[in-house]
Amino acid sequence: MKQKLPEPMVQAFEQAEAAAKRGEVPVGAVIVDALGNIIAKAANQTLELKDPTAHAEMLAIRAAAQALNSERLIDCDLYVTLEPCAMCAAAISFARIRRIYFAAGDAKMGAIENGPRFFTQPTCHHAPEVYSGIGETEAQKLLRDFFKTRR
Repeated sequence: MKQKLPEPMVQAFEQAEAAAKRGEVPVGAVIVDALGNIIAKAANQTLELKDPTAHAEMLAIRAAAQALNSERLIDCDLYVTLEPCAMCAAAISFARIRRIYFAAGDAKMGAIENGPRFFTQPTCHHAPEVYSGIGETEAQKLLRDFFKTRR
């Protein structure tokens, strides 16, 4: 039985699918406030913006910070379709995001449950609660299908 995804993760997948249609790696991110209201949505735009930092998480964090007029996203949660990389994990920590929910792990570039495990490092000032595997099968399929067309 397929699990029902929380609405913010559904929206993150919509962002990821839109990115794939634009030729970007299909990763989408959504940030919600303490009441569950969506305050920012983004998808990868590294190619479009010619910016290696334009990952979905980074763009969503920037948009949420602007929406809240604050560099701290203290009572906010991040939903993302792929395990964040080290750069994004650092931004999540700096923003003081409360919780992160991600779909698929990333053995090659992930930095939360894979690689450097950023939030477990003694130099990490803030570690959010982490929930993984939410929509993992769907995320893996989306990524696999995307890269199949590129090879």
